Amino acid sequence: MSVNENEFFRQATLHLCSSLDIGKAMQRCLRFIEAFMPVSWMSLYLYEEETGRLFNLATVSRRGSVPPLPPIALPKEAIIQIEGEFAKWQEVKIVDSPEHDAVSRTVYQQTGKANISLLVMRLVIEDKRLGALTVIAEEKNGYRRSHAELLGLLRKPFDIAVSNAVRYMEMVKLKDMLDAENRELNRALFHRSTDDVMGADTGLKGVMEMVRQVAPLDSPAMLLGETGVGKEVIANVIHYSSPRQNGPFIKVNCGAIPETLFDSELFGHEKGAFTGAVALKRGYFERAHAGSLFLDEIGELPLQAQVRLLRVLQTKEVNRVGGSRPIPVDVRIITATHQNLEAMIKTRQFREDLWFRLNIFPITIPPLRHRKADIPTLFHHFLQKKARELGIHHLPQVTATAIQRLQAYPWPGNVRELENLVERTLIRSQGRDANGLSEIESLSGFEPAPPLSSPDDPDPAVLALDLAMAEHIRRVLRMTKGKIYGPGGAAELLDINPNTLRSRMRKLSIPFGRV
Repeated sequence: MSVNENEFFRQATLHLCSSLDIGKAMQRCLRFIEAFMPVSWMSLYLYEEETGRLFNLATVSRRGSVPPLPPIALPKEAIIQIEGEFAKWQEVKIVDSPEHDAVSRTVYQQTGKANISLLVMRLVIEDKRLGALTVIAEEKNGYRRSHAELLGLLRKPFDIAVSNAVRYMEMVKLKDMLDAENRELNRALFHRSTDDVMGADTGLKGVMEMVRQVAPLDSPAMLLGETGVGKEVIANVIHYSSPRQNGPFIKVNCGAIPETLFDSELFGHEKGAFTGAVALKRGYFERAHAGSLFLDEIGELPLQAQVRLLRVLQTKEVNRVGGSRPIPVDVRIITATHQNLEAMIKTRQFREDLWFRLNIFPITIPPLRHRKADIPTLFHHFLQKKARELGIHHLPQVTATAIQRLQAYPWPGNVRELENLVERTLIRSQGRDANGLSEIESLSGFEPAPPLSSPDDPDPAVLALDLAMAEHIRRVLRMTKGKIYGPGGAAELLDINPNTLRSRMRKLSIPFGRV
């Protein structure tokens, strides 16, 4: 049969390059070349010189893909044959009797096939890795030299196809590893975000109950509260407790975007849309697709931006600046503000229709002065956190007077102000006698008012008991050099269960180890 070699090469190459999945590409190539030569299977092998093993990259038959064979440890005679013949092969090798060929015998002993003949074509992948393509016919003496010459035309396309396939498989493997790391990171972020909610069982118990109700849904959530109460922390918990936790979580401070750049930042722009738009840019909505978008300080949005935001919420589509087609987006919206949006509606600073769209599930986070029972826990948490960040190993002792003054202070800056106070206190306490915290005791000259009895305020006696208990546990831990469990441990000396002691240490923010 007369064959147009140029057309054969072109068509076979098109089939071979039709997919990055080497199995699919080989399947299509097999169906094409079986019109020119007998072929029942095709297999690709990679040879690893360091270990002397063959790896089956892909095997296909007339009926479809075949599961790859496990790696084959070649005997010494097969390794010598490969290393010798690969250096001098220029032609496709015809193997009529695989049982008499060291390499072919080892490979096809695993298949259990008899009465077959092979065409074996050497492949060199990126000038450094050795491989081979085998074309198998279910008959003895099935191949002629004309078949080998025809297959030899495809040496370079197979070199390139296998090289691309190896890179693609490595990329898929790396992507799977990255996805696994992202899932692990998301789980770590979730645990970190929930762990960061100090007071989840006390002052923020009602807030966390509302978070548990809304997190599994796609409904917009609006976080209300004074500056510094921890709205971003609650937003983190909502996202990482939701079905979207593996998707992106994009945070936007609406008060930090210049008015002229709102459209570009939120919705993106096309290349050349305006002076300086040298490349296409995806906006925050596109980047948050399949995840959550946290719009902090939503009350800072200009009215024109509010109109465009309302349209996106209604249509679930964005239009890039300079774009000609809408882009669908699937985004869960979480907003936050310290402003009174209802008052802003009356003064026409905030759109009422946007308010109704966003205010579906409002969550009000109480200020720190209404969460006095959480202040000791928060203080000890920040004390340990900031000490780690600053590299301070000897923490100053906290007096009962200092804690009482912390609880009496109104905290206009809320949790953020408390965190800053702790950091400032640690910095100033270096090189001083750390038997008390003068920075806390002064609190910028604040003088607490005489205590008033209130049913909502915590009982000072209870707080003093917690402080006394914490100090006693620390003293025992110093005696045992941090040992909790076993003979001579703190649990034995305190006559309580070790698990109960650990639980109480966590509640009182007592670090584990030497104290």
